[in-house]
Amino acid sequence: MSLSSALTNAFTGLQANTRAANLVSTNIANATTDNYARRTLALSSGTGGVRIDGVVRNADPVLVADRWVSDAALAFGSSVFDFATQLETEVGDGSEPGSLNGRVVAFENALLSATTNPASRQRLETVAETADALADTLNSLSSEVQASRERADATIASHVQTLNTSLAQIEQINDAIKSADVTRTDPSSLLDERQRLIDGISEIVPLRIVERDRGEVALFSRSGATLLDGSASTIEFAPTTLITPDMTLGSPLSGLTLNGNAVDSSPDGFFAGGDLAAQLEIRDVRAPDRQAELDGIARELIQRLENNASDTTIVAGDAGLFRDSTAGINGATGNFAAFDPTNETGIAGRIMLHVEQVQPGDGSSWRLRDGIYATAQGEVGDATILQGISDALSDIAAPQSAVFGTVVKDFATLVGDFSASVAADRVRTEGEQTFLVTRNTALRELELARGVDTDQELQRLIQVEQHYAANAQVMSTVDDLMERLLNI
Repeated sequence: MSLSSALTNAFTGLQANTRAANLVSTNIANATTDNYARRTLALSSGTGGVRIDGVVRNADPVLVADRWVSDAALAFGSSVFDFATQLETEVGDGSEPGSLNGRVVAFENALLSATTNPASRQRLETVAETADALADTLNSLSSEVQASRERADATIASHVQTLNTSLAQIEQINDAIKSADVTRTDPSSLLDERQRLIDGISEIVPLRIVERDRGEVALFSRSGATLLDGSASTIEFAPTTLITPDMTLGSPLSGLTLNGNAVDSSPDGFFAGGDLAAQLEIRDVRAPDRQAELDGIARELIQRLENNASDTTIVAGDAGLFRDSTAGINGATGNFAAFDPTNETGIAGRIMLHVEQVQPGDGSSWRLRDGIYATAQGEVGDATILQGISDALSDIAAPQSAVFGTVVKDFATLVGDFSASVAADRVRTEGEQTFLVTRNTALRELELARGVDTDQELQRLIQVEQHYAANAQVMSTVDDLMERLLNI
């Protein structure tokens, strides 16, 4: 080897080691940075010495893709679990006085107490108060269910905005990566940023990534929607500020559009699997199903007491102890009209104590004993009507609402089954979320294990220093030899 060749080899070796040292310091500095992948230098030998072929970004695309799918599943499971937990909290533990079960028990106990001493004004007031509290609890639960739908709708709008913004940014990064390939510059930082953006939207929609030429990627949902392929798609959604129980997907709640075309916006549609699908499921399936059950409970309460045969002051077409707050007037009697079975949707939010006849605290509670539409007090010791109300609640009969099927049960059992169903749903979704968290944590740990190991990087730095010193020694030796030749 000639002296000039040795000098060239040593010089290119110094350049490579300088670049390698910079990469090691960059790796160590970003050891805890999310989405950062360890860099190494790709080298090869040539006639001109050491050749730098580029920077290798060490990431396992299969592992990252699996983690993206896990992120989406975890986001879906967490949102569904949060909904179930919030509803269980609102329904309450059956042993608590303020729970739905507790309100029913308090009402029934107040009736039993008043039946034993119907002359007691205090006991009649307690019946009126507990009945009013039961109606208020159903109102509150209905409001919470609709509030959860409104929160889901707002989250859908936020997710759509995030998707559109992120997809546009990924399109720009794709262009920059292609330019870096042409100019042979290092695109690693661009790749890190692109992965960060994809990480953000992978929780919203589970993704399928397809590699294109020169480092570009195309993004598709797992259900087949094209999100980015060359140019970014545009997703549109019209949020609804106030949602009522009668509102459904398309009537008038907005679905999703992709590039101006309506797509399947059901939880199993084009965007199935991530948090976007979870919010659609909460808004359009889970919350409406729970609302229907609450409406069935409210209807049962109203109609059981409308049909109390012991209260002869209630005639056909008149409301009973509870009524629909939007009910009109029965033209035959001038009283508020009985519940309309065709108007069941949302009745849990409209049910109210018939305060025009029995108002807690105003001295009208005697009508619980003497008849809802009684015009004067009767025999204070007669508990027939009170007993009739109690019997109507404890009567074992098929539910009025189709949502509960045809299995006969009393009112307390109907409510208890609903509360148990809410609790069971929370337990089930919690178990599913625990599994999803465990799987996601395992995948993240595998990903981190292939990331930056600072001890390994420091060892690598020592090797780089040794190589640098060796190349510097070669250059020094060549310099000495050339000086001796010149002095001959």
